[in-house]
Amino acid sequence: MDQSLVGKEAPDFKLKDQDGKEVSLRQFRGKKVVLYFYPKDFSPGCTKEACSFRDNDSVLREKGAVVLGVSLDDSASHKSFRESQGLKFPLLADPTAETSKKYGVYKLRNLGGKEFMGIERSTFIIDENGKVAKEFRAVNVDAHMPEVLKAVS
Repeated sequence: MDQSLVGKEAPDFKLKDQDGKEVSLRQFRGKKVVLYFYPKDFSPGCTKEACSFRDNDSVLREKGAVVLGVSLDDSASHKSFRESQGLKFPLLADPTAETSKKYGVYKLRNLGGKEFMGIERSTFIIDENGKVAKEFRAVNVDAHMPEVLKAVS
């Protein structure tokens, strides 16, 4: 069973975005952060999820929230994925899975009978004071956005 992070200080990180610029969680203090971890750029589920965040980005901003996406892909992949999908929010590269491990989303996965270590699709709502207000693990992409919008209200 996963240890819940709700009510705890969100683990800080310093990761490079799609342009190679360093981004830390700390720089978003005073804002709500929707921090979502996804398995892979350009995969069907991840593309659908990213586009859902893209389509709701202005609503989330109105609610005082910023969106940050994290995967194990490198900055170059993120840049290409972000441009191809018209995403406006940063995509952060976690190639060593250090941040994914801090959030408990780097797990043994199974795809088509093949086991491997990777990211379990998860979202964390972090409040203005840097505490985890809500977490969603093993996210179902189709039902996820209404949950996120409700959580940031």
